[in-house]
Amino acid sequence: MRVAQFVQSTGECIGVEMENTWMDFTKALALYSVVKNGSEGALRKNLGEWIQEGTFDIELANSVTAFVHEQKLEDILRLGKKAVMKAPIARPPKIVALGLNYALHAAEGEFKVPEEPIIFLKAGSSVIGPDEPIRLPRNLGRMDHEVELAVVIGKKASEVRKKDAFRYVAGYTILNDVSARELQTKDLEKRHPWFRSKSFDSFTPLGPWIVTADEITPPVHLDLQCTVNGLVRQQANTRDMVFDIPTQIEFITKYITLDPGDIISTGTPEGIGQIKHGDRVLCHIEKIGELKNPVRHR
Repeated sequence: MRVAQFVQSTGECIGVEMENTWMDFTKALALYSVVKNGSEGALRKNLGEWIQEGTFDIELANSVTAFVHEQKLEDILRLGKKAVMKAPIARPPKIVALGLNYALHAAEGEFKVPEEPIIFLKAGSSVIGPDEPIRLPRNLGRMDHEVELAVVIGKKASEVRKKDAFRYVAGYTILNDVSARELQTKDLEKRHPWFRSKSFDSFTPLGPWIVTADEITPPVHLDLQCTVNGLVRQQANTRDMVFDIPTQIEFITKYITLDPGDIISTGTPEGIGQIKHGDRVLCHIEKIGELKNPVRHR
């Protein structure tokens, strides 16, 4: 199931894709609750907040969509053309990212392949959604694209074992880990963290939606691609990751508790490259979709 966040003239709503169109899941859930329980119950307008509460329920979402189909409510619940898709989680509590998690990417930067996962954080305030502009700071040198598979955490996770890791995953989406490369290099030379070079406002395009975990069967082997102005820059498969998703979850939760709504950005493959004002970046991941963003100067 594809689940997304929308804003329309009446306010926020959650959208679910049905038969190549988007349904107002917020209204659908309210109707379903009235019929099944006699009252609307909790009104779900924000996907990120629902996931962060730890109560996001894939089975419930499937039941609601089945109800809509049975009652032939698709037409009255279809989102209008003016509904705007936003980032599925506007402010993730934490974005934990993996560095050098593809061997060929490590090689292109002249780094050794890590013996254990390298993790760093990105600011939640850096998130933007589909079609929103990546805004490049001036006078800071080269800025790069980095397509990555993002894992959305669905429930609190601490000291998780690899064999149990996928139980904590709500779904998957696409993340572009935009990086101020020259600033990152300067920070590395000074042995400073990577945080600031990764966390400028708009440096984390996320989306366009979340594909629920039941749709992608482990092991998660998906083709990734990034194009800039239609030219392929990055192309790989997540099977090429040095550390797979269960290993990442086990390693991270050994030190850091992951909360619902947190994002693990699983690393980027080789082919990183510069983006400039006027470019259009497209990140594609198999079984998920395409995340498109224009590039602008600040």
